[in-house]
Amino acid sequence: MERLAGIDAAFLYLETPSAHMHVVAAIVLDPSAPESVCDTGEVGRVIATRLAEVRRFRQRVLEVPMGLDHPRLADDPAFDVERHLHHLRLQPPGSESDLTDAVAVIASQPLRRGRALWEIWELRGLSGGRVAIALKVHHAVIDGVSGMELMATMFDLHPTGPAAPGRWTVYGVPPVPSALTLLSSALASMAAWPVGLVRALGDSTRSAVRVLDRMLAAPALPNPTVPFDAPRTVFNRAISGERAVAFARVPLAEIKALRRRFGATVNDIVLTSCTMSLRRFLNARGGIPDRALVASVPVAVPVGEHHAFNHVSAMFVGLPVHLADPEAQLRYITERAERAKALHCAAGGDLLREWAELAPPGLFAGAAGLVSRWRLADRFRPVHNLVVSNVPGPQVPLYTGGARVVGIYPLGPVLEGAGMNLTVISYDGWVHIGIVTCRQAVPDPAAIADGVVQAVRELGASGEPLSARAGPS
Repeated sequence: MERLAGIDAAFLYLETPSAHMHVVAAIVLDPSAPESVCDTGEVGRVIATRLAEVRRFRQRVLEVPMGLDHPRLADDPAFDVERHLHHLRLQPPGSESDLTDAVAVIASQPLRRGRALWEIWELRGLSGGRVAIALKVHHAVIDGVSGMELMATMFDLHPTGPAAPGRWTVYGVPPVPSALTLLSSALASMAAWPVGLVRALGDSTRSAVRVLDRMLAAPALPNPTVPFDAPRTVFNRAISGERAVAFARVPLAEIKALRRRFGATVNDIVLTSCTMSLRRFLNARGGIPDRALVASVPVAVPVGEHHAFNHVSAMFVGLPVHLADPEAQLRYITERAERAKALHCAAGGDLLREWAELAPPGLFAGAAGLVSRWRLADRFRPVHNLVVSNVPGPQVPLYTGGARVVGIYPLGPVLEGAGMNLTVISYDGWVHIGIVTCRQAVPDPAAIADGVVQAVRELGASGEPLSARAGPS
């Protein structure tokens, strides 16, 4: 039995019937290789049995009685990999929209708390004989960094990689800990709470001083983007549990060419392309706000000695949809992203983790439930407009079950008040983009996905023509 770190447990507390705190990866496979097992319907089992080799994928969450401390993870004596494996056949020949519709339905369903917090869906019937895998994992046990590390378990570098076991069987797992054992563990952890509070207060004070010094040292730089300064848009509202999904991809080489041309970073180019697309989308939906959108951008922090599955903090970056000129948008983002990075470094990435350790579980979960039930996101200014994540992935082809991975489309959670999450991963020479929205707020995220592709073309219009294209391939 192990105690969940506060930052991991926070994703359990934030979960409500409308806000599901899982992440989904839609993985598209080309089964044409002779070694592929896609035709036998076994590729999902290959991945599932490999995931079962990782201990946290064989553990279940145990709530501490009376919510006295963060939940525990314990080995599940009833673990059976077959309970986490599902099959779905699309009406052939399945199109991209058929795939995204199916993944949206999968993303709309919460994970069951009484078992290990993940599941795999094998989707067959796609055009060209392709197969897709939808991997759904709770954010409490994975983030972008650990997700990339998990690829070493899930995938091979060659079509003829090692075979997976046919079935996972658990031996010698002790019974689930009793309520008394959980209470004893919680009381031991609570004894350290005062020390943690003093440490967090001291670190927060020093952090505030460093940030203030950094700001005073460069008063001419743009003011940082801050939460609660977000304008209200059509996707900033109380959300439902139903999701809509869209995919897009552009060549990484062309993003890098734009980076060199404009002297920006890959992330700046991606954020600018998203800004251009969102401006076009908002203009078609009733109006562009008079100031920049506030994007919450997850940032990886050093692992250090802390035993958490989520090694993440966040910074806020403005997306200037109120500016019409793409190059002006890029300059705005470049300046403010650099400012945000500097201030985030000055603040230190551990504050979120420290305060999450101290958060009372009952209060945290109760507040999340209250916001959802009373639809408070409709009454107050949004904290931020959307989440935009950018995760660097491997630039070599990957295989599983003998089939080549030709597309990886990540989808993050949709939060109350911010009905859109846009996640980017670079893989094998392509930038893959996954967009997930609250369906009631944005029923057609494909317009935004296509807009990102169009934005890349427009940014490159002054130079060599680009060949960006939509679609999961």
